[in-house]
Amino acid sequence: MKEIQRVVIDPNICHGKPTIRGTRIMVSNILSLIRGGYTIPQILEYYPELTEEDVKAAIDYATAVIEEETILTGTP
Repeated sequence: MKEIQRVVIDPNICHGKPTIRGTRIMVSNILSLIRGGYTIPQILEYYPELTEEDVKAAIDYATAVIEEETILTGTP
């Protein structure tokens, strides 16, 4: 997952939230657009400084985080 290297966490940028390297665009911003129905081309139009690989890196990063977490959804 080389693309994930495009995601950085720096306490001096966006309060340490995961961002795309060289930008102040948070992974959560990209995921919110995806949740809202945006396609990758639409996201690139919204954030022209990003590349398709950046968007995929945000998705890969979120996937990796979820795969490493135990998600509690309530009582059975």
